[in-house]
Amino acid sequence: MVRFAACSLLIRDYGICFPNHDIREEIMTIYVLLSLYCKQEVHETRSRTLAASQEDGKADPKKQKTESKEQEEGEDVPSKNKKSADNEVHDGEEEAPSKSKKHKAEESDLNGKATAVKEFAEFCKATREHLTVEDMRKILQANEQDASGSEDAVVPRCEDVMFYGPLDKCPVCGGQLECKGSKYKCTGTYSEWASCSYSTIDPLRRRGPIKVPDDVKNDFVRKWLKQHEGKKYPKRDMDIDAHIFSGMMIALSGRMSHSHAYFKEQILKHGGKVNNSVVGVTCVVASPAERDQGGSGGFAEALERGTPVVSENWIIDSIQKKERQPLAAYDIASDVVPEGRGLPLGKLDPTEEAVETLAAEVKLTGKRAVYKDSKLEKDGGHIYEKDGIIYNCAFSMCDLGCDINQFCIMQLIIIPENRLHLYYKKGPIGHDQMAEERVEDFGSRVNDAIKEFVRLFEEITGNEFEPWEREKKFEKKSTKMFPLDMDDGVDVRHGGVALRQLGLTAAHCKLDPSVTFIMKQLCSQEIYRYALTEMGHDLPDLPIGMLTDLHLKRGEEILLQSKQDAESVPESGPVADAFWIEMSNKWFTLFPTTRPYTIRGYEQIADNVASGLETVRDINVASRLIGDTFSSTLDDPLSQCYKKLGCSISRVADDSDDYKMILKYLEKTYEPVKVDDVVYGATVERIYAVESSALPSYGEIKKHPNKVLLWCGTRSSNLLRHLHQGFLPAVCHLPVPGYMFGKAIVCSDAAAEAARYGFTAVDRPEGYLVLAVASLGKEIQEITGTPGTEDVKRMEEKKMGVKGVGRKTTDASEHFTWRDGVTVPCGKLVPSGNKGGPLEYNEYAVYDPKQVSIAFLVGVKYEEQNMEVVADE
Repeated sequence: MVRFAACSLLIRDYGICFPNHDIREEIMTIYVLLSLYCKQEVHETRSRTLAASQEDGKADPKKQKTESKEQEEGEDVPSKNKKSADNEVHDGEEEAPSKSKKHKAEESDLNGKATAVKEFAEFCKATREHLTVEDMRKILQANEQDASGSEDAVVPRCEDVMFYGPLDKCPVCGGQLECKGSKYKCTGTYSEWASCSYSTIDPLRRRGPIKVPDDVKNDFVRKWLKQHEGKKYPKRDMDIDAHIFSGMMIALSGRMSHSHAYFKEQILKHGGKVNNSVVGVTCVVASPAERDQGGSGGFAEALERGTPVVSENWIIDSIQKKERQPLAAYDIASDVVPEGRGLPLGKLDPTEEAVETLAAEVKLTGKRAVYKDSKLEKDGGHIYEKDGIIYNCAFSMCDLGCDINQFCIMQLIIIPENRLHLYYKKGPIGHDQMAEERVEDFGSRVNDAIKEFVRLFEEITGNEFEPWEREKKFEKKSTKMFPLDMDDGVDVRHGGVALRQLGLTAAHCKLDPSVTFIMKQLCSQEIYRYALTEMGHDLPDLPIGMLTDLHLKRGEEILLQSKQDAESVPESGPVADAFWIEMSNKWFTLFPTTRPYTIRGYEQIADNVASGLETVRDINVASRLIGDTFSSTLDDPLSQCYKKLGCSISRVADDSDDYKMILKYLEKTYEPVKVDDVVYGATVERIYAVESSALPSYGEIKKHPNKVLLWCGTRSSNLLRHLHQGFLPAVCHLPVPGYMFGKAIVCSDAAAEAARYGFTAVDRPEGYLVLAVASLGKEIQEITGTPGTEDVKRMEEKKMGVKGVGRKTTDASEHFTWRDGVTVPCGKLVPSGNKGGPLEYNEYAVYDPKQVSIAFLVGVKYEEQNMEVVADE
């Protein structure tokens, strides 16, 4: 039997098979290979044990036994002369304690911990025998601890308090701490937006004896208190590693990078259990190569049962990070399951997620839109309205502390013959397979349907429905969802011209062909989908492009308040962590994403929150301008949108002086955009002259002093709003480039600076740079550093012109005057002497929108400059 077992091991690990010939040769082969196999197994075990002990900085008793055994058997083990090693003392160093002393100290420490654990286990057993759950609740209440919850929550809570002492309140929010796994975590809330994220392995505890109410008449408790009177509470040793896989049953499948014995040892060491069968396990761990090779029996059975199958890296990463990693992030099988469970969008590779959302149909496009998944639109359904109330609500909630990121859709939909339906969907954002969804047919029972809708609204938000719908009165409740205030229109991702419509739409357009070209770009769905995809706010389930001004105002208020509060927050520590998590929860609740994360610091506020708010605001303006062109191709929607703009756009001739001047200005002040290792140049495709009714006319601007022709960078998705409403100042002041001048319109004399904003991605290389005439006023202040809050307030009040000096500037000797005294700072980029400045290129801030007017739109195409060309074979 031993030899047959050895054969199976050899076949499994080495792929060896035996031809059916002389049995004596087979036996000899088995004997030799068995010897080699056993020797390798011993060697591998020692190597892994040694590596583990070296990582932990501890001597492993098993290792010592193995070495001793090998020496007895004559193994070739390096000799260790303890005496000489112990006696060797280097100059200037203290003599290190002997290994035997170290071992004894560690052994003593381990024995002490084991004794404490054993005593606590015995105490817990006795407590459960002698105390009722009701008595435990009373003891918890007497010691100002949380006495709520089920028996499973109350019993371990009381045992911990009695043995180790009553816990102090959370130092961050004042909530209750509770032992969960390997840490004490706060169960309170930091604010109505965030659960508290505080955790520790060494919580503060109150001094003094345990208080026991008089009505708890129990001899065991009295005896326990008397035995420990005057003694200090023992310290609870929290072994983080021992709880990583706590409560999990794990199965191992197929051939892996290490032996099953190795992975089993790691799982058991870190609190988990291993099962040989797939039945009843939490997950199955396998090598990614398993799926490519067809998978083992366990792999196949896991797929049939719907059990998660994850890569062995899940075990490795969880141990390295000292925290159990989400199974979905290591899934290697869901995409091969027929009609598979699917991965949430947030767990896909970002590129794959972008493709998914760019191609996805927008499911909810506005206040009066029927949600696509209800399938009731096909039956002629529309949103039910009564007494001025539209019964359609969308909600979201993000709480990073609790790992919650959810959305909810709720609609009353009426179909022909007055049949009323309630549609309800709630679940994790980006993971439809995990959502709860139902359609309830109320027939003609209108009042019953409305009552159920109102009840659900109050259950989801904690607020009454009518005050919200009529007056927008809403109070954020802890752990409750927040309603997205949808506007009465169509999200531009649905209402804009679709890709398949572009050619036909342009063919029916009555505008000049050159103007048709730019309007076709600005009215298409594409640029708005791309912009939201880049920011991660491209959810097809929610109308991010059709929010009300009130909703956007709430976002601005959160931004301004967070910026103000951040000034007094410490750089690190529990209080800082709690603040940034709360701020992130607020933002990602109002503007949901599949990948919420903890925003931290002014740079991330600028890049993601402030810039994101401005872009979403501009996309909402575009949605209202464009309207619904989905079925109006023959009605010439491009001409209609052009009329709404109130703007004159005309192509600049390629041989004109203005065209040549702009081309020279761009070539002189441009530096390639670098993305990762790829460098992009920009070539001019076409130039448009612009005159907008929302902006001061050129005739008005030319009367002002110190006029400069400057570059402004913008996303293509923001252009319609610029043309329709003019430039708006930055939404706030932040001490980082882009927002360091406060509520100002910021331009640059370097096309290289503007190109950073116009550039999107390799697969969409077209963009627009704006050239504007800006009057800097009579007084111009030069700044070489980052202005403080008080300096910014002063500049805003005086509406003065400001020049932020960059590390690079344009050569002043090459500047020239255009028409009407407008300076064109067209010169090659040279070092400015301001080496330590925060800006790479010069930036100019103007605080009065009446002093800035768009003059030209420069259409550019970005092209790789360092692309390697491979010749065809």
